[in-house]
Amino acid sequence: MENLPWDWDKPKEYCGVFGVYGHERAAQLTYLGIYALQHRGQESAGIAVSDGKHMCFHRGMGLVNDVFNEKIIDKLPGYMSSGHVRYSTTGSSNVANAQPFVVQYAKGALTIAHNGNLINAAKIKGELEKEGAIFQSSMDSEVIVHLIARSRKEKLEDAVVEALKIVKGSYSLIIMNENKMIVARDPHGFRPLCLGKLNNAYIISSETCALDLIEAKFEREIAPGELLVIDSNGLKSTNPFQPIQHSHCVFEYIYFARPDSTVFGQNVHLVRKALGKALARESKVSADMVIGIPDSGQSAALGYSEESRLPFDYGLIRNHYVGRTFIQPTQILRNVGVGIKLNPVKEVLRGKRIVLIDDSLVRGTTSRKIVKFLREAGTKEIHFRVSSPPIKHPCFYGIDTPFQKDLIASNHEIESIRQYINVESLRYLSIEGMLKATGPKAHNFCLACFDGNYPVKPDNDTNCHTIEKEELIRELTEEQLEL
Repeated sequence: MENLPWDWDKPKEYCGVFGVYGHERAAQLTYLGIYALQHRGQESAGIAVSDGKHMCFHRGMGLVNDVFNEKIIDKLPGYMSSGHVRYSTTGSSNVANAQPFVVQYAKGALTIAHNGNLINAAKIKGELEKEGAIFQSSMDSEVIVHLIARSRKEKLEDAVVEALKIVKGSYSLIIMNENKMIVARDPHGFRPLCLGKLNNAYIISSETCALDLIEAKFEREIAPGELLVIDSNGLKSTNPFQPIQHSHCVFEYIYFARPDSTVFGQNVHLVRKALGKALARESKVSADMVIGIPDSGQSAALGYSEESRLPFDYGLIRNHYVGRTFIQPTQILRNVGVGIKLNPVKEVLRGKRIVLIDDSLVRGTTSRKIVKFLREAGTKEIHFRVSSPPIKHPCFYGIDTPFQKDLIASNHEIESIRQYINVESLRYLSIEGMLKATGPKAHNFCLACFDGNYPVKPDNDTNCHTIEKEELIRELTEEQLEL
């Protein structure tokens, strides 16, 4: 357990995608774009590029800076490109599953970059394999590639639409052949996707923060169910799918997106502050200060501080320059754990009653360790506040939440969780408070992880991953499960 990353029991977003059409340095821009989207996936990175006749690509395991350097980028010439960063929720953690996924088929080269999760992928894959299809990976995204390749439609965009009408689930997609880019977002709009311009070039990104880095102008969100065709004729927008109730992932606001991004029409930092304010209105407590758990808890902590009029301070400092540690645990290192990334400021905390803010609580194991650190630093009282409702159900649409049995709020009452974490009090934000804080479009959110009401019903409700269920996060020990 000591070898797991400090935030191992946080929800993990599936991926980030970035695309460029019409710029002579497309690969360089895409490198910067996926660098800005690194928070959406730290497992693998890739870029595919076309000059109109030939397609080339490079993918690898690790962070963007680990996978690419100047020499590699210079070997990716072209005016059209797609990039991808990945955290696996379906499929094994290896380079065969890195994206963009590139294949050669009867009509030439085809590449796909996918953010989301297809809940009927396993069923489709089984049917295709019976007909002789051979899969190179365990990614659900490859199902779309096979469906496109088998289509008899002449135009790529028509084949894409035909394929997407078969799959179910969430997707924000960038698909390319040698001279055309297709961009699509599922009709529910689970995952974000936006359109930008850099001079005459079109830019596609999961988040606006990547547009800011390359100084591109944000044009608009790509609408749920919208399909863009970008080629030498310019950009064409169509809506080939039946209109349906939108179901944006509210966790983009709570945890996933960068605070400086605009997602679903609102700035993420300001929404998180509003969540913190709502939390303070629902669960005020007598304390000396408010501190947030870095980094995603800080915005909510600021909001809680403003609403409660308790001072905000930095009681935990995060080391941003340390990734996963591969040092094997010894007796001396056995209790390092979370301390590799987070360190308490003893002089700030000693003798104080604090309100500790975090964005979510999944298993509770990391929270318990953080509380232990704070106790050892001399904190007098710890009142834990969570700026989202209790997570009681797994996600099927591209978030790596564990089995339902491992979700602490699904199996235990708040008082039991409070005792396990070892804090004076524990409160969550209510669903109603969360929706009010997210603004007038609150009815457009997917709340399945909180209330179990799934917008797209999974084929198998006992498993949240549908091709190759991978134990990305280890089972809890008896000691950790014992409350």
